[in-house]
Amino acid sequence: MSAAQDPGLAAPPPLLEVNNIEVVYNDVILVLRGLSLAVPQGRITALLGANGAGKSTTLKAISGLLRTEEGEVTRGEIRFAGERIDGIEPHRIVRKGIFQVMEGRRIVADMTCLENLRLGAFIRSDAEVKRDIEMVYGYFPRLKERTGLAGYLSGGEQQMLAIGRALMARPKLILMDEPSMGLSPLLVKEVFGIIRRLNEELGITILLVEQNARMALSVASYGYVMEQGKVVLDGTAEALAGNEDVKEFYLGGHGAERKSFRNLKSYKRRKRWL
Repeated sequence: MSAAQDPGLAAPPPLLEVNNIEVVYNDVILVLRGLSLAVPQGRITALLGANGAGKSTTLKAISGLLRTEEGEVTRGEIRFAGERIDGIEPHRIVRKGIFQVMEGRRIVADMTCLENLRLGAFIRSDAEVKRDIEMVYGYFPRLKERTGLAGYLSGGEQQMLAIGRALMARPKLILMDEPSMGLSPLLVKEVFGIIRRLNEELGITILLVEQNARMALSVASYGYVMEQGKVVLDGTAEALAGNEDVKEFYLGGHGAERKSFRNLKSYKRRKRWL
């Protein structure tokens, strides 16, 4: 285990801080209800929860993409490297060093792999783009072999291309939304192995939204569990993986029907949003 992944080491200062935010869609639908979290520099932080908990909305609030869906941060603040970023345009957030890998990959199907990678570098004008393309091919050698349109790639290859495109922006922080979606167990293991390498070898900070809690906690150093737009539990990845409630609801220890943290008397809600 690397220093970046060792939960026993003191956490570095937060690169990203989300402080007590509320998000409203269409001026009426309250989705995030006083959510707070911190992502330390150089670490992988997992954001867990069921469908509809607000995980993807959290990422879109950070990346500035809420406005494309009539959403807005109406309370609280988001800080990146000490600077407040909520309310600024998405392209400015990308230039500051944040890149979101969207759920469902969202590659440009009628462009080649190479063209998709170059698209990831659209904010750059330096002479090292070609070198970085080769760096991406080093992590994803299959992409170098694929010369046709990206729409014909397999699901796993499209996910690799989406992550590679993010790398081309030279991000300080990658927001990764459900990278295991639609992939076979073997490909999930491969993709998460690459995510770990990107963190360890390139030092990229990652906020990882993932329903495969077991896999997410295997690469993260810290995690948050969301229910209905709030953080209801957080701790080191090791502590969460050993938590009986997390094991029951997210790690395969439950029955056919997933329960809710709301029905438990044993967990303690965080007080910071009250």
